[in-house]
Amino acid sequence: MIVLGVILLIVGFVTGISILWTIGIILAVVGAALWILGSMGHAVAGHRHYW
Repeated sequence: MIVLGVILLIVGFVTGISILWTIGIILAVVGAALWILGSMGHAVAGHRHYW
């Protein structure tokens, strides 16, 4: 999810499409939050770890 967010950020920046930029930021932040929660030992979506 983080990788997809970064790709959308880059594509949105290069093409000037602001909706891709916004979606990329949202995906990157949500992916980072899930990654941090998973690494702290909290169950994310029923799994003990989140990649």
